[in-house]
Amino acid sequence: MKSQRMIIRHPRKEEPVLWVIDSEQWPRACLRAELIERGYDAYGFITVSDALDSLSRRARVTPDAIILELREQHLTNELVGALRNLHIPTVVLGGAPELIDPLIKNEKWEVVLKRPVTLGKIADVVQQIVSKHHMPAKPVAIT
Repeated sequence: MKSQRMIIRHPRKEEPVLWVIDSEQWPRACLRAELIERGYDAYGFITVSDALDSLSRRARVTPDAIILELREQHLTNELVGALRNLHIPTVVLGGAPELIDPLIKNEKWEVVLKRPVTLGKIADVVQQIVSKHHMPAKPVAIT
């Protein structure tokens, strides 16, 4: 008689999804690597438009938090409005010139970090935000 194997599949822990929006490749890649090492599912985008467009393609998951580097983003009222209408906690990174722009200054962001700032500091802030806002997946009963 053949033996019967029972396979029990455990639900995969859902990693919080993050968007890293930065026009520069290496800072974006390094921050994504730091966040992935900390257990996040981090996606990189060059512009805010690219990130917003990704929501309409395939079955992209809405992020739990957004990290937005303001350098060379060429933001408009429409882009900032669309980003804010997602109601997703957003960490804004910028230097003095970007942070004094009324388009940025007059918005209520989750956290604003002024450059220079370390990858570790950004990841720590993201970790605090996600732990405050992210609801863990409900466990699945196996019968």
